[in-house]
Amino acid sequence: MKTHARAVVIGGGVVGVSTLYHLAKKGWSDSVLIERKELTSGSTWHAAGLLPLFNLSYSVGQLHKYSVRFYEELQKETGMNVGFSKVSNIRLARTKDRWDEYMYYAGIAETIGVKVNILTPEQVKEVWPLCETDGLLGAIQHPDDGYIQPADLTQALAKGARDRGATIYRNTTVTAIEQQGDGLWKIITDKGEITAEHVISCTGNFARRTGQMVGINVPVIPVEHQYIVTEPHPAIQERRRQGLPEMGVLRESDSAWYMREEAGGLILGPYEVGAPVCYVEGPSDDSEYELFQEDLDRLMPHIEAAIVRVPAFGEVGIKKVYNGAIAYTPDGNPIVGPAPGLTNFWLNEGHSFGITAAGGAGWQLAEWIVDGEPTVDLMGVDPRRFGPYATEGYLIAKNEEAYSNVFTMHYPDEERAAARPLKTTPVYERLKTLGGVFGSVYGWERANWFAPADYELPESERGVGADVITNHNYAAPLDDGRVVEKWSFRRSNYWEHVGNEVRNVHENVGVLDISPFAKMEVSGPGARSWLESIFANAIPKKRGRIALAHLLTPTGGVRAEFTIYEWSPGRFYMVSAGGLEAHDHDLLWRLAPKDGSVVLQPITQKFGVLVLAGPRSRDVLKTLTRTSLETKEFPWLTAKPISVGVATAHALRVNFVGELGWELHHPIEMQTYIFDELMRAGAEFGIKPFGIRAMSAMALEKSYRNMGRELSIEYNAFESGLDRFIRPDKPFLGRDALFKYKQDGVKWNFVTLILEGNTDVDARGSEAIYDETGALVGRATSGGYGWRIGKSLALAMVKPSCSEIGTRLKIKILGTLYDASVVAESPFDPENTVLRG
Repeated sequence: MKTHARAVVIGGGVVGVSTLYHLAKKGWSDSVLIERKELTSGSTWHAAGLLPLFNLSYSVGQLHKYSVRFYEELQKETGMNVGFSKVSNIRLARTKDRWDEYMYYAGIAETIGVKVNILTPEQVKEVWPLCETDGLLGAIQHPDDGYIQPADLTQALAKGARDRGATIYRNTTVTAIEQQGDGLWKIITDKGEITAEHVISCTGNFARRTGQMVGINVPVIPVEHQYIVTEPHPAIQERRRQGLPEMGVLRESDSAWYMREEAGGLILGPYEVGAPVCYVEGPSDDSEYELFQEDLDRLMPHIEAAIVRVPAFGEVGIKKVYNGAIAYTPDGNPIVGPAPGLTNFWLNEGHSFGITAAGGAGWQLAEWIVDGEPTVDLMGVDPRRFGPYATEGYLIAKNEEAYSNVFTMHYPDEERAAARPLKTTPVYERLKTLGGVFGSVYGWERANWFAPADYELPESERGVGADVITNHNYAAPLDDGRVVEKWSFRRSNYWEHVGNEVRNVHENVGVLDISPFAKMEVSGPGARSWLESIFANAIPKKRGRIALAHLLTPTGGVRAEFTIYEWSPGRFYMVSAGGLEAHDHDLLWRLAPKDGSVVLQPITQKFGVLVLAGPRSRDVLKTLTRTSLETKEFPWLTAKPISVGVATAHALRVNFVGELGWELHHPIEMQTYIFDELMRAGAEFGIKPFGIRAMSAMALEKSYRNMGRELSIEYNAFESGLDRFIRPDKPFLGRDALFKYKQDGVKWNFVTLILEGNTDVDARGSEAIYDETGALVGRATSGGYGWRIGKSLALAMVKPSCSEIGTRLKIKILGTLYDASVVAESPFDPENTVLRG
C-alpha cells in the first residue's frame, strides 16, 4: 500500500470513483481511493440507475446535465459499455399546479442548456402505448434522459481513473483519520497508513461515522427506498420482437412513482409517506450488498395509482422487491464541498440521486480541490448551508420529510413543517399573536407575512383540484387550526396582504425582525489591515461609517457580502445573510491569519436585529432616545450606539427596504423590551409589523442584489454591477483577475426589468429572457411585484448588447412570453432621497 498520496478518496461507490476519476483527469494522478469492501457494494449496487435531468435547483441541474453528457463520453474513452439506455424521460401532469411547475422548470432547463419537449396526451400515448392518458393535461420529455447500469458505470470510471494513474484499494477499511501538525492527513487502515494533502469523504451510508472520525457532524442519514421488478409482460416482449424502441422512463409525479422497462417487464419505484430512516448509527462493519425487508403495504396507494395509469403493471407478477438505503439530507440535495472548520477535508455525500449526480459532483469537486474554486455556483449543495442545529433528531425528521416530498410540487414559496419551530427569537410569540406566518431559514423561524385577524384560506383553495396523491398546496395549520397560506407558482392568497404591509411601511412605519442574520465580531491588532486586504471595498477609516463589502473569488466572482461597522476601536461588527452563516463564517476562518493577530467571534445568537422603517420611523424612535436622529447628526450609512428607553442598541442607518429607517442591533435578551417599546411609541404613527416577503418586494424596487442570485461565483463583480463597491487603488482578493476580466470584455450585465401584461404571475428567478428576434440572451435572477411603483419587476443577467436602458426584451414565465424593458436601477427612489431623508 502506498504511504503518500496527493488526495485520498474514501468510498468506492459511483460518487467516490467519479471523484477519483476527475481528480486524475485534472492531473492528480497520485490520488488514491480506499473502499472497505468491493466497488459498488453500498447503495450503488441496488440503485435503479435512472438519470433524471429534471431538478428545480440551478446547482443540481448543472451537475445532472454534465453527468448525462459525460457518461456517453466515458464509454468511448474507456471502451467499456456503461449500459446507458437513452430512452427519454416522460413526466406526466394531471393538475394545473403541476403544469406550472413543469413550465417553470422548462425555463430553468433552457437557461442551462437542457432540452425539454412539451407533449400532448396524444403524443404521450404515441411514445408510451401502454399508458392510459385519461385525465392528463400533458407531459414534458427529456429526450437525452434514460437510465444506466450503475455497476458498469462505476467500473468504467474505475478503469478511466486507473488509466490516468490513480490507485484503488479494495477490501481496505479506514479505521481512523487524523490531521497532523503539518496539516497533512493521516488515514489509518487495516492494511497500513497513508498520508495525504486532501481527503474526500464519499462514504454514503457511512457518512456520519466518517464525520465522527474527524469531529464533524455530517448532515446525512439514509432513508429506505423500495422499488418493484415485475415478471415479463407479453405486450412488452412483443414490442421487442418487433424491434420497436424501448418506452421511456415514465413518471406520474402527481401519484409519486416512476416506471420503466426491465428485461421485458417493468420497474415501479414509489416515493411514499412513511418511509423510515435507516442506518442512523451507520451500517454494521460487515454490511455489504445489504437490503431490508420489503413493506408493500406502505406502497399500496402508489401501486393502485400505477395500475390505473398503466394497466399492464397489474397484469404480471412480482419478481423482486428491492428495499435499500439511499442517503438523504434535510432538503434532499447532496452536500458537495469543503467540510466546515477543517482544512483540505471535503465532502461528497448525501446523494439521493447519486447515479445522476455522480459525474457532475466529481467534476466540480475536483475543480474546487485542484483550482481553488468550482466553475458552477454550488451554493445549493454546499455543506455549509446547514449548521450545528442539524443534529440527529433534526435529520431524522427532515430527511424522512424530504423523501416523502420527492414528487410533491416544489413551490417557490413552500415552507415544510417538520422539525419546526426549532430556533426562535424572543419576539416570536408576539409576532405570532400579531398574525405572523412563518418560514424557516438556517433553522430560525422568520415571519414571512402577517395574516389579518381571523383570516382563513377558503376550503375550496386547499388542494390542487384533482384526486391525486401529491395534493398538498398549503402550509401547516396555525395553532388554532386555521390554514392561512396557499402555495403557488402564481400570485397567491398572501399577495395582497404583503402589499398592505409594503404600503404601511411606505406611508407610516413598520417593524421587522431580522435577528437570524449572521453576525461576526472581528478584532485584534491585525483586524483592520486583514479586512482591507480581503475585501474589494475599502474599510471606513472613520469609526461609525458603514461599508458594504464583498469577498471575491480568485477569478473575480462574488463569494460573500458583508455589512461592516467598527463599533468600537479595533472591533468590527460584520453582518451577512442568515442562511449563509456557516458558509460565510467558514470563509472568514479559512482566510484569517493564524498568528493570533485577528480574532473571530461568531455572535449571531447574542444579538437581535429589529428594523424600524418608514417616513414616521424617526418620529417613533426619537420618543425613545436622547440621541439626535436628524440627518445632519445621524446621516445615512452611519451607525452609533444609542439608548432605546432603558435598553441599548447599535443603530445602523441602513436597511434593505429603501425607506427612511434604522436597524437596531441589540443584546438578544433586551429584544422583547425594545419591541414592546417600539410598538407602544409607534401606535400613534400607525406602526405595524411586516415580514420578509414585504422586505424582498421593496428590495426588488431598489435593485438590491442577493447572494446566490445576482451575486454569484459565476458572475464577475463588474457583471453584477458592483462597481461602486470596488476600490481599484488597493489590493484585495481576486483583484487582478477582476480587472483583467473587465478589460477582456464582460459576458453579462446586471439589469432591472419592468414587465408588461402579466396580471396573475411574476418572475421568480431562473426564467429565460429573449431579445426581439427570439434569441436567448439571459436569465432572470429574482422577480416579484413592486407595490410602491405598481409594476411587476425582474432582476436579470443579460448579454451586454441587451443591457442598455430602454432595450425591449421578452421573458417567459410559466410558458408564456411577456414583454419587458430595461430600466434604470432602483425604480423606486432612484436618487435615494427617501433613504437620505
